[in-house]
Amino acid sequence: MQSSYDLFCALKKMGYLRTQRDPLWWPNSGTFEVVIGAILTQQTKWEKVEMSLAQLKEQGLCSPEALSRCDLAQIASLIKPSGFYNTKAARLQRLCKHMIEDFGGFEAFKKKADREWLLSQKGIGMESADSILCYACGREVFVVDSYTQRLMDALGYTFEDYMQLQEWMEEGIEAHFGKIVQCYEKPVTLHAVFARFHGKIVEFAKEHIRGKNVAVGTLTAHLDTKE
Repeated sequence: MQSSYDLFCALKKMGYLRTQRDPLWWPNSGTFEVVIGAILTQQTKWEKVEMSLAQLKEQGLCSPEALSRCDLAQIASLIKPSGFYNTKAARLQRLCKHMIEDFGGFEAFKKKADREWLLSQKGIGMESADSILCYACGREVFVVDSYTQRLMDALGYTFEDYMQLQEWMEEGIEAHFGKIVQCYEKPVTLHAVFARFHGKIVEFAKEHIRGKNVAVGTLTAHLDTKE
């Protein structure tokens, strides 16, 4: 494997993405729900987050304005399936209040927010910040998560930190973007490729990573296949 482009191609040959829930993979991309999901998904399964989101929707609480005004105990009760509900409720409400104070609302936040602002918010680390930037704000950012790190480790690649791995993943795609565009039947942006690439890795990992074991035999075979 010479670059992340080879990994992208191998995953595409294997049929990823397999879910058709959203063009950018993350459900309801471009909406405030992504921000909620990025916080709730910390240390829990996405299926639990979906349960929490459904309950918030039922109560009309999927906007920063509604969440900033809502009773904190009610938020905690509604997101209970996601775990650590008291902590996450407090972080979510605090983020909503700061979003309104600093940007006036979600639409302005989408255009003006940056990683520095997000990382200054309590409870938001690099992965959560980049998830929000990529899937909520439409920025050209590749999200590095634990699946990405474990997969690269299994393939024999090591990186010093999050930023170095992210840079490696992005550089391979940027360098071969012209070839990638030809793989799609309709125009595609660099942002969309980053978003879908992350989704491909997550989907592969959920099927092939079990505990400490990472099954990469099939993937390696596709990596060795020449175009």
